[in-house]
Amino acid sequence: MRDYVLTVERVVPGAPDAVFDIVADVTNHTAIDGSGMLQGSHDRPGSRLALGDTFGMNMKLFMRYSTENRVVEFDEGKRIAWQTGPSGRAGRFVAGRIWRYEFEPADGGTLVRESWDIRPDHQRFLLKLGRLWWNKTRRDMVRSLDRLAELAARGSAASGATDST
Repeated sequence: MRDYVLTVERVVPGAPDAVFDIVADVTNHTAIDGSGMLQGSHDRPGSRLALGDTFGMNMKLFMRYSTENRVVEFDEGKRIAWQTGPSGRAGRFVAGRIWRYEFEPADGGTLVRESWDIRPDHQRFLLKLGRLWWNKTRRDMVRSLDRLAELAARGSAASGATDST
C-alpha cells in the first residue's frame, strides 16, 4: 500500500517552528494551495490547529462543495496531518485521504515534506486510475510548497526587518 502515498519535498526558508506555524494556521491554507481548489475556510473560530481540531474548507472542482477536516497527527514544529472528506453520508463513500506535512531542519531553512496519503480513502483505486489525477496532484503539491516558501520568505523578511529596529 506504500504506492498510495504521494510525497514531494523542498527546502523552505525559515526555522521549522516558523514554517510549521504557517501551515498550522488554517487561514493560510488558501494562500498555500497550489491546486486552486481551496476557496476559503469556514466553521473555524480560531485559526491555530491542534490535534483533534476540525475545520471546514470551501472547495471548487467543476462545482462548489465543502470538506470537513480533522487533525489526526500533531507533533509541534515537526508534523501535522488532517484527514479530509465531506461530512454526512457522503463521507462513507468519498472521505479518508490524509494531507501530511513534516518539517526538519535543513541547510537554508526547513525541509518540508508534503504527503497525500490515500491509503484510508474510500476512492483510492479511482484516484490511481490512469495516473492523471496522481500526476495533477503531484504538480499541485509542488506548487503548494513553492507558495509556502514564498509565504515563509515574506515572513522571514518581515521578522528580520522588525529585529533590526
